[in-house]
Amino acid sequence: MDDVEKIQRLHQLSLNLKNELAKVVIGQEDTIEKLLIGLFAGGHCLLVGVPGLAKTLLVRSLSQVLDLRFSRVQFTPDLMPSDITGTEVIQEDRSTGERVFKFVNGPIFANLILADEINRTPPKTQAALLEAMQEKQVTAAGTKHSLPNPFFVLATQNPIEQEGTYPLPEAQLDRFMFQVSVDYPTEAEELEVILNTTSGLDEKLDVVMEKDELLELIRVVRQVPVASHIGEYALKLTRKTRPQLESTSEMVKKYVTWGAGPRGGQNLLIAGKARAAIHGKFAVDEGDIQAVCESVLSHRIRTNFSADADNVTSRDIIKHVVEETTKESGFKSHGLLPNLFGSKNAQ
Repeated sequence: MDDVEKIQRLHQLSLNLKNELAKVVIGQEDTIEKLLIGLFAGGHCLLVGVPGLAKTLLVRSLSQVLDLRFSRVQFTPDLMPSDITGTEVIQEDRSTGERVFKFVNGPIFANLILADEINRTPPKTQAALLEAMQEKQVTAAGTKHSLPNPFFVLATQNPIEQEGTYPLPEAQLDRFMFQVSVDYPTEAEELEVILNTTSGLDEKLDVVMEKDELLELIRVVRQVPVASHIGEYALKLTRKTRPQLESTSEMVKKYVTWGAGPRGGQNLLIAGKARAAIHGKFAVDEGDIQAVCESVLSHRIRTNFSADADNVTSRDIIKHVVEETTKESGFKSHGLLPNLFGSKNAQ
């Protein structure tokens, strides 16, 4: 099977994944697509939304349809690094009586990790997770332990309740490819939710794709070609979020403390590749970059007090940057911007 056939298969498998997940998760089509893009791009995702929006159910169901080893960690203020990474214990060799240390794997040794309410744990534990996310390894007593492949962290965060929380440091936020805002369902979707979840129905999910095929399709996504002008478009979008540059607009200089770094541009391109492949396309266009721009850049932009006073969010900044850059580059918006930025419910 050549790469063209693999792109076609990835497109069909993505449709099958969405259909299978729809058995248990009602609505949330945009959230599901963003998670699939993140997985096929090999990136981590941060889900931001109030409780009760099926974030945990979605992640657990995703592990089932992909046949991945799943582990959920409930983050709390007393959680220690060893509680997630594992620890060394003393074991006695019965034949010799010699006592030796043996490393016992923690819950992080899985393919798909649900880090529930990640901002409720202190910085020391967040740092341990940061090493796992970036290096795909855990260090204990000076020894490095490799994590399974593939390895994804899908974290949840409540944007409303801030008491007893520890805001994620920028370095860790930057390791998340996507920040996905999970919104309330529509009235019709919510009615379907409350009817189905109170009827005793128990939907069984089928495996759509296994681990080895997922790894191969992640490799294929990396090979999706990107024209030079599309690469320059992603670069301009990233750089225009930085208030220190002379070419930056007055709005960004007024409201932004700092913007996205090079990892933002990298993630724009790889996420654009994954979106193109999911939709059955063999090359990235500006529409793919626009579709992932808000999720890639929103958590990489820090607004200032002036923005708070004028009720300007990072999403407003991104909308402005995308519109300005798209016009300068001679591209079209593809009708994506109104859908992406129509809500101000989350920053």
